[in-house]
Amino acid sequence: MARPCKIGVQLPEVERFVAWPEYVDMARRAEDAGYDSIWVGDHLLYDLPDGSTRGPHEAWTTLAALAACTDRVQIGPLVAATPFHAPAMLAKQAATVDAISGGRLIVGLGAGWNRREFDAFGFPYDHRVSRFEEALAIIVSLLHEGRTTFHGRFYDVDDCVLDPRPVREGGPPIMLGSNSPRMLSIGLPVVDSWNVWWSTYGNSIEGFAETKAAVDAATPQGRSVEATAAVLVTMTAGRGRLMGERYDDNVAVVTPDDLDDHVRGLAGVGATHLQLVLDPITAESIETVGSALADFDHPAQVP
Repeated sequence: MARPCKIGVQLPEVERFVAWPEYVDMARRAEDAGYDSIWVGDHLLYDLPDGSTRGPHEAWTTLAALAACTDRVQIGPLVAATPFHAPAMLAKQAATVDAISGGRLIVGLGAGWNRREFDAFGFPYDHRVSRFEEALAIIVSLLHEGRTTFHGRFYDVDDCVLDPRPVREGGPPIMLGSNSPRMLSIGLPVVDSWNVWWSTYGNSIEGFAETKAAVDAATPQGRSVEATAAVLVTMTAGRGRLMGERYDDNVAVVTPDDLDDHVRGLAGVGATHLQLVLDPITAESIETVGSALADFDHPAQVP
């Protein structure tokens, strides 16, 4: 039977320390298991419930490496925090990763939220959405057209040229990592898709349908913007993603046994791409869930 939508997996962030060889192994296993995409978080550090501090590998260098060691899966940040990158440089990084991957990049973008890492690394936390609005204007112009001049309150670029251009005509697709009203008003006129995190919509089909209805109502007339969602999948050994932290009672539990019906349900209310967040995230989890997805004939085709 045909896969009703694309299905990806998020690789480890700060759930535990993951050495680079294991990270690459998980990416390759995900591709071999038939996932359509692989995602990495763009974060710098977290304070964990046990009092320790941990940070993941840097997102864009990680994506470049994964682009070189995979062949088929789409890859992307879930999502890149624009305040961590000068917007023109982020466009340059995206064009490079798109080239390395042979046109498999999805550019997920958001405004960031974890003040701890902003303060630790010296990035301004104020006016995050206004900064995002300017950054998105620069990034979209460069990825779509290859050249821009922009003079704003927070960013200033003068005759910036993106060369080499992305390998795909018109650049890689851009995904908005937010469903807040102001972010939607900024992103929906220009992005190709939007994404909602599992805890935001309660990890349920009904919650996603409600969220999508609100986004559809905010979408400019005549635009078609795809809907995507992160889905928490709890394995038998699941303990909570961050050092034993438990989930809110309002978050629906989805297990590998439920996944077939859950995927069909989300696709039925309009989801076109899902990013599975596995608890725990291990090579074994990736392969176990990959086996659960084997009822679908083939991975979706990358456009």
